[in-house]
Amino acid sequence: MALKATIFKADLHVADMDRHYYAEHSLTIARHPSETDERMMVRLLAFALNADEALAFGKGLSTEDEPDLWRRDLTGAIESWIEVGQPDEKRILKACGRARQVLVYSYGGVSTVWWEQIKNKLDRARNVSVIRLPVSATLALAKLAERGMQLQCTVQEGQVWISSGEQTVELEPEILKQADPV
Repeated sequence: MALKATIFKADLHVADMDRHYYAEHSLTIARHPSETDERMMVRLLAFALNADEALAFGKGLSTEDEPDLWRRDLTGAIESWIEVGQPDEKRILKACGRARQVLVYSYGGVSTVWWEQIKNKLDRARNVSVIRLPVSATLALAKLAERGMQLQCTVQEGQVWISSGEQTVELEPEILKQADPV
């Protein structure tokens, strides 16, 4: 018998001064049985950093042809394809062919090794950005995970603050590769 996903609910308030985006989102997040709190919270952070009314979570780890998050336009074309973790170069390059913009949020202790192995293979990909998240920050984010969350995310000058009650996690994502301007 297959294990079912655990459902988490998050009321996310985003104040992104860099993008001039201010909104509230009521999110339902399905955490796959093999997914850690850290990975789930990185997905939630990726949502906050790219928040948009059309942004949605993919079907999850068990679905190979969908990203962790994506944004489609009204015709169904994929505007943004967002991956979390350390996807292989074939998956990233395939996404580059399917979406206008691809974002990869890398985290964890192996992200430096992963990037060294993959960076030269992504030179040709002009529509991909790779962002590394600090290990200490993603581990701290994991501690904010609860079945029902009230989160505030503030972004200003590349700095990010995520708060839940009295706890705040501060981080500065490191851009390893920037996509060409569209």
